[in-house]
Amino acid sequence: MTEHIVIGAGLAGAATAYALTLRGEDVTVLEQHTPANAHGSSHGSARILRFAYPQRLYLDLVVAARAMWDDVERAAGTELITTTGALDHGEARHTAQLAALFAAAGIDHEVLSPAQAGARWPQFAFDTAVLWHPAAGVIDAETAVSAMLRLAVASGRARVLEDWTVAEVGRRAGGGFRVTSANGGAVDGERVIVTAGAWLPALLGHLGLPRGFLESLPAFEVREEQAFHLPYRDTERSGRRENPWPTFIHKTGEIFTYGLPGGRDAGFAGQKLAQFNGGRVIASALDADGRITAAMRARMVDYAQRYLPGLVPEPYAETTCLFTNTPTEDFVIDEADGVVVVSACSGHGAKFAPLLGELAAGLAVGDGSVPEEFRVAHHRG
Repeated sequence: MTEHIVIGAGLAGAATAYALTLRGEDVTVLEQHTPANAHGSSHGSARILRFAYPQRLYLDLVVAARAMWDDVERAAGTELITTTGALDHGEARHTAQLAALFAAAGIDHEVLSPAQAGARWPQFAFDTAVLWHPAAGVIDAETAVSAMLRLAVASGRARVLEDWTVAEVGRRAGGGFRVTSANGGAVDGERVIVTAGAWLPALLGHLGLPRGFLESLPAFEVREEQAFHLPYRDTERSGRRENPWPTFIHKTGEIFTYGLPGGRDAGFAGQKLAQFNGGRVIASALDADGRITAAMRARMVDYAQRYLPGLVPEPYAETTCLFTNTPTEDFVIDEADGVVVVSACSGHGAKFAPLLGELAAGLAVGDGSVPEEFRVAHHRG
C-alpha cells in the first residue's frame, strides 16, 4: 500500500511528491493525461518568477521558494530558471510601495524615471516610474515538473500513473482511502493530496470531503487565458538565451498586462504577452476549448504597438492556459480528515512550487504548518 496518493502531476503535484519522498514517504501520483500536459496550468517553458508583491507574506515566501528551486536544480542537475530581471510599471502598479517592501526585505532593486528606463530598455515605452529587480526570471515549467517527478521516482519511493482519471475518493473500512478511476482501477493509500488545478472544481464533490469543509471553501473561478508570442525586431540580439528580455508587469487603469521571454515554446524568438485574467470564465478545465479570440488578439497587438517598440506587432504563435482564481487571490492549502487540498492558484502559483510541495507534504505527514492566509477558515472569514 502506498502511504500517499497525489492527484494531479502539474507543478504543485510534482513538488508534493518530491517533498514527500525526501521525508522517506511512499507516493503514487495519479495523472489523467501526462505530467505538465497542455490541458492544465503547468505546461510549456515560460512562467514568471518575480519578487514584486505588495504583501510581505508573499515576498518572503518567494525568497524561501527561490532557495528551494536552487536545491531542486542541484539535485536534478538541470537548469530550471533563467534569470532575466523584471520591470514593473504603470500608475496602478504602485512601484513606490513595492520598492519600500524590497528595501525592508533587502531585495536588490532600482526605481528609475521613464527616461532612465527607456534609455536602458529602448524596446519598451514607459510613461511612469519603473521598478527593476534583477533577481527575477523565467521558470521552465514543463522541465521543472519532469525533474521533480524524476527525482521522486529515482528515490524508489514514488510511482507515476498516467492516463488515470480519478472518479471517486472513498474511505476504506479498515482506514485510509481508496481512489478509483473512471475505468475501474483503484489505488489505496493512507492520505490523499489533491493538486488538480483547474480540474479541482469538477472534482470537489467526489473527494469525500466533510460537508462543512466543502462548504467553507472559497469559490474557484477558472479562466482560460490567452497568450501571444510576438517576434523580436532585433533577432540577432534579443532572441538569444544568453541575452533575454526582462519579464514585465504593466498595470494601468485600462489594462493589466504581463510579458516574458517565450523560451523554448516560441523558439527563443519572441516575447510572450497576455492580459492578466483576460480570458473567459469557465466552470472547470472540462470546459476549456483552446479558443483564441480575435478581440484579445487585437488588444495585445494594440498594446504592443503602444508600449513594446522592440516587438513586431504580429503574433507568430498563440496558446491558452488555465488560471484558477480565489476571490482574494490567496492560495488554498488545508487538510480535512486525511485529504489535503492544494490550490496554488490565481495565476501566480508556479514560482512557489517547491515551497507549496513542502507545505502540502507537511500537512499530509502531520508535522508541518501553513500560513493562516492559506487555510479555509481565512477564506471563509
